[in-house]
Amino acid sequence: MASVHESLYFNPMMTNGVVHANVFGIKDWVTPYKIAVLVLLNEMGRTGEGAVSLMERRRLNQLLLPLLQGPDITLSKLYKLIEESCPQLANSVQIRIKLMAEGELKDMEQFFDDLSDSFSGTEPEVHKTSVVGLFLRHMILAYSKLSFSQVFKLYTALQQYFQNGEKKTVEDADMELTSGEEGERKMEKEELDVSVREEEVSCSGPLSQKQAEYFLSQQASLLKNDETKALTPASLQKELNNLLKFNPDFAEAHYLSYLNNLRVQDVFSSTHSLLHYFDRLILTGAESKSNGEEGYGRSLRYAALNLAALHCRFGHYQQAELALQEAIRIAQESNDHVCLQHCLSWLYVLGQKRSDSYVLLEHSVKKAVHFGLPRAFAGKTANKLMDALKDSDLLHWKHSLSELIDISIAQKTAIWRLYGRSTMALQQAQMLLSMNSLESVSVGVQQNNTESFAVALCHLAELHAEQGCFAAASEVLKHLKERFPPNSQHAQLWMLCDQKIQFDRAMNDGKYHLADSLVTGITALNSIEGVYRKAVVLQAQNQMSEAHRLLQKLLLHCQKLKNTEMVISVLLSVAELYWRSSSPTIALPVLLQALALSKEYRLQYLASETVLNLAFAQLILGIPEQALSLLHMAIEPILADGAILDKGRAMFLVAKCQVASAASYDPLKKAEALEAAIENLNEAKNYFAKVDCKERIRDVVYFQARLYHTLGKTQERNRCAMLFRQLQQELPSHGVPLINHL
Repeated sequence: MASVHESLYFNPMMTNGVVHANVFGIKDWVTPYKIAVLVLLNEMGRTGEGAVSLMERRRLNQLLLPLLQGPDITLSKLYKLIEESCPQLANSVQIRIKLMAEGELKDMEQFFDDLSDSFSGTEPEVHKTSVVGLFLRHMILAYSKLSFSQVFKLYTALQQYFQNGEKKTVEDADMELTSGEEGERKMEKEELDVSVREEEVSCSGPLSQKQAEYFLSQQASLLKNDETKALTPASLQKELNNLLKFNPDFAEAHYLSYLNNLRVQDVFSSTHSLLHYFDRLILTGAESKSNGEEGYGRSLRYAALNLAALHCRFGHYQQAELALQEAIRIAQESNDHVCLQHCLSWLYVLGQKRSDSYVLLEHSVKKAVHFGLPRAFAGKTANKLMDALKDSDLLHWKHSLSELIDISIAQKTAIWRLYGRSTMALQQAQMLLSMNSLESVSVGVQQNNTESFAVALCHLAELHAEQGCFAAASEVLKHLKERFPPNSQHAQLWMLCDQKIQFDRAMNDGKYHLADSLVTGITALNSIEGVYRKAVVLQAQNQMSEAHRLLQKLLLHCQKLKNTEMVISVLLSVAELYWRSSSPTIALPVLLQALALSKEYRLQYLASETVLNLAFAQLILGIPEQALSLLHMAIEPILADGAILDKGRAMFLVAKCQVASAASYDPLKKAEALEAAIENLNEAKNYFAKVDCKERIRDVVYFQARLYHTLGKTQERNRCAMLFRQLQQELPSHGVPLINHL
């Protein structure tokens, strides 16, 4: 079949076996599949109004457009599609094609002669300017231009097309007679063989211009909006290679090949396709036509910029910097400020790998201020930052830029979490997920497979896990895995989210060996997060020296990168390491440094957590009254927006401070203070139970047993003591005094 197509349609445009760029000069050509579609159209015109019901005619009309625009398919599949819409018409089409294929060449000649009658008369069956009319005219014109030898080859191809379809129909009938396990195995094998044959038929010849454009736009839309419904990377690349075989200068096919190779992280092929795309774009003059004389230079600088982004994505920072320098040079020569701002942003991304990244960031911020772009890490308050984002949102909504709207809402979700407002973050994430898309896409394609939706769903899973709703978090992750398969470009987002949630659950459950095994996966996805989690595990296992060494290295690295959020988290872990090593006085300066950073950057939740740690340090130092006054400052944001584990830690600390402060009270007041402490301990225990944190529940019931013993409540004391003994046997203590564990 391939040789038939090549000799039939492409010999006049080939020189030494190479197809010229004007291969799409012919809008359409005749193929056996298109003859079958013409038979369908002819039968629809001949069938009377009463013979086909209104619903069947409507289904046939809906079927026509994909048949006319899509690539060639097998005859058996075409029969099946027609039969689903109108069984009676499917039988008529099958008989007409059989008579033509088993007859003589003159039957096909007569068929094309009769097609012109569709336009004759005062009320023709088909209007010349309609979609069907244009298709018929293209086919009649293409057929009339064929020589006799080409007509004969076309008829031979039609016979082969019919025989393959009949063979497939017989095989399907045989499979229906089989039953049991043997029949199921045979069906699987036959289905696999059929899919291969369908690919061979659809790929055997070149697509027309309209078919190629339809195929590329459809696959590009699916890759952007719903990657699970697009062709697999291997199948799509095979189709693209076949398309480029007949037209190597088709720029859009090279770009889709670039996107497809990015899915499988193929750096060589993606770079090759991207360079070919811009080469063909310049050679064909497409940019010059749309951008005037400036188009050539514009393609060059954006080619260099895209190449820099590609290298940066794969971690080739030196090559990315060279490509970026080239883009900057060409953009400066052309005085393109927009391209220069893009370059500056990528310079900062590359600069994060170096110690001077903050200088590049400051330059980027100055330019961003000039263009009215806000920045979260400037330390602005939430209301000012949201007001700044509102101005850009107005433009997005005004021009119906749905993708930018999605990105903006996802950014707000991340910003609210950064500020420690989980309720607002949850609201923004749910708003994005429930928002109807403004961009019209194909039927059955949901525009919720973008990076913005992946980010929002990951935030949603983490927020549910923080509140102890692990079943809900698992459902969200399950949905993420289905919507973003492991080979998709945004899969790393949910992979990291899943690993972090599993890690936190293992740490809460005291299964440090399981948490340690998860560190490798986290490090592969995010090296900084992985090192931090490794230090947390070592600290929990009382390997203080190793944990301190890792934390100090991570602190220096994060300070160079200006990763403020991680710097504060590392400082809190270092402080905890100091007081667990019985050195609370050394922890105070570290905590004050963390508090200053969190206040400077308006990170309210981290500031509250730092104050919580300061109060615990004061409790260890023997000043519980001051610790209680500090807790009143920090506990409200934690109870309002904090994670369940942090709420439990806060209430546990309040109870400890109440007990320590009651030591100097008179007996009556002391009993009241201890009763209040027991109530707070019950609340803390409920919080810990929600996240299944058995180690902290053990500490709480131990404390409750001591308090009940002091108050003389023997029954309650024995109940808490029994529960403590069960948990102690399940989770043996690591030798750390309970008072030194927050």
